[in-house]
Amino acid sequence: MAPAPERVAAEPARPGRKRRAWDQVPRWQIYVPLTLYLLFTLIPFYWILLFALRPAGSTSLVPWPMTFEHFEKVWTERSFGTYFTNSVYVGLATLVLTTVVALAGGYALARFDFRLKRGFMLALLCSQFVPGALLLVPLFQIFANLRMINSLGSVVLAETVFQLPLSMILISGFIRNVPYSLEEAAWVDGCNRLTGFRIVVLPLLRPGLIAVGSFAFVHAWNHFLFALMFLSDQGKQTIPVGLNTLMSADSVDLGALAAGGIIAAVPVVIVFAFIQKWLITGFSAGAVKG
Repeated sequence: MAPAPERVAAEPARPGRKRRAWDQVPRWQIYVPLTLYLLFTLIPFYWILLFALRPAGSTSLVPWPMTFEHFEKVWTERSFGTYFTNSVYVGLATLVLTTVVALAGGYALARFDFRLKRGFMLALLCSQFVPGALLLVPLFQIFANLRMINSLGSVVLAETVFQLPLSMILISGFIRNVPYSLEEAAWVDGCNRLTGFRIVVLPLLRPGLIAVGSFAFVHAWNHFLFALMFLSDQGKQTIPVGLNTLMSADSVDLGALAAGGIIAAVPVVIVFAFIQKWLITGFSAGAVKG
């Protein structure tokens, strides 16, 4: 009689890979809240467009017939063309000055060790808790002594002072992610420190510089307080102050105010649309160890 075949032990079943929690969530539980949030965000923008594009006195919920009379009114009669030019000057000057000074200070914080360095970094961080309103009196006194009141330069300097601490901290973090050996290799090849920094380090800092510069520009573009306090001549006011002139105690021209708000928002939207890729790269650069 032939021997019975040996039974082969069955292999234990492999446990299935545990699905992640978000894989088990139904799609509608994700898309419904996102859709509601999108509507909550976009409805105010549609409301602004509605008031800016429909004729005065109309109560229609659709901007038709479409008119641009409100834009023409604020641009010519309310001097928004001048306000726009002044805001561009303040924003670009603040961007350049903040980026250059923060780049020098950030490099010193990242590459050099000196006494009280930790205390200086702590002071920079603590300065972010100081509201801009507390700087008005000392800055006004300084600019009055320098005879810079009612000058766009005073607003540029005030915005730069307000932006520098955080900008220096951010740029120092970006520079630390650049290996120090790259600079040493440039020195071995005959470059001095400044030339090595310009050739080797500066191109790698482009995303960080764009991120810092863009936020300096947007803050200077939108800031209301410094322009209101340091500028008295209407021909030197910026767009935030110009928007405030459209509102009075008796009445508010909603069409003109909406058109002015769109004029103020368009440059910021264009800036972020073009530099979005660089912003994402710049933010992620600080989270990756070099």
